[in-house]
Amino acid sequence: MQEPDVIVIGAGIIGAACAHALARTGRRVRVIDSGMGGATHAGMGHLVVMDDNAAEMALSQYSVAAWAALSPQMPADCAYQACGTLWVAADAEEMAGAEDKRARLVQHGLACALLNAQQLAQAEPGLRSGLAGGLLVPGDGTLYAPNAARWLLGLVPEKITVQPGWVTRIEGNTALLQDGSRLQAPQLLLATGLQATQLVPGLPMRPKKGHLVITDRYPGTLTHQLVELGYITSAHHSEGPSVAFNVQPRPTGQLLIGSSRQFDTDDRSVEPAMLARMLQRAVSYMPGLAGLNAIRSWTGLRPATPDSLPILGRHPAHEHLWLAVGHEGLGVTTATGTADMLAALMSDAPPPLDHAPYALARFSSTRTGALA
Repeated sequence: MQEPDVIVIGAGIIGAACAHALARTGRRVRVIDSGMGGATHAGMGHLVVMDDNAAEMALSQYSVAAWAALSPQMPADCAYQACGTLWVAADAEEMAGAEDKRARLVQHGLACALLNAQQLAQAEPGLRSGLAGGLLVPGDGTLYAPNAARWLLGLVPEKITVQPGWVTRIEGNTALLQDGSRLQAPQLLLATGLQATQLVPGLPMRPKKGHLVITDRYPGTLTHQLVELGYITSAHHSEGPSVAFNVQPRPTGQLLIGSSRQFDTDDRSVEPAMLARMLQRAVSYMPGLAGLNAIRSWTGLRPATPDSLPILGRHPAHEHLWLAVGHEGLGVTTATGTADMLAALMSDAPPPLDHAPYALARFSSTRTGALA
């Protein structure tokens, strides 16, 4: 391969999607992969439109639609399924929240439907009785992100090469690797999640730990991804540990159970007390889970920004450096939108969405740092 036009640091779902989008513009892309995995390998792989604010709504809606457009080309091992999301309302107050959510989604052209208590029970018989209802968003889905990342990296082989290595420093248009080698390109794109704070000290991101559990195979137990409407409050809880009900069917018949959040720890070990709290929450919504066999539990670290939006675009202090980091729990969902935005910005083309809400400049009062 010739010398690259762009070096992408990070081969997770964000880096892979960006490399693919850049290659489609004709760029020669070299992707540096540390082989350490990360949030892509640890996460649930959900594709869900979130509407906590206008910028989150715009990026997630665009991205879920882009994933759906790609899905007919995906190999089976990407495990894409358009299972939809069923937001579950526990009481009348949450049902009012479901109605508000429906109004927002419909305003943006998304198909969705309110379900009363009886309709909710018919849609998912495993849920406990006494729930108020829910909101069904059929366009949401899931996929297996590690395989989707590998697939994206292989779609334009004449333009993308993947090189193993660990980037330890960025100097101008040069990436220095742990083995002493130096790679140069006119543009460098940083897409490494939490490792980005080591390469660019001062980036406003911190870890948000999460636990997950996967069960044995129980085909037919669940049809939709289930999320409690209180999830939004929990997901953006600024301090302290929290849990929320989130269960996802996998094409294998397994169930993936989440979710938990803990700030400011890089300890990846499974914590029995936090795991128990998360599972108790899940069983309180879906009692039959208590009788299923869990075969594995693990944790991951989400890279979280103060406003829960990613940092996308050129670093204002480093002309060669571009950023695609800080996606927290929506990296898989928003990878396609992130990629299309970066590919446009890096080509001096109009981006598909307004870039300003995601720019690093919104944290102008924060030291956003010299390169390491």
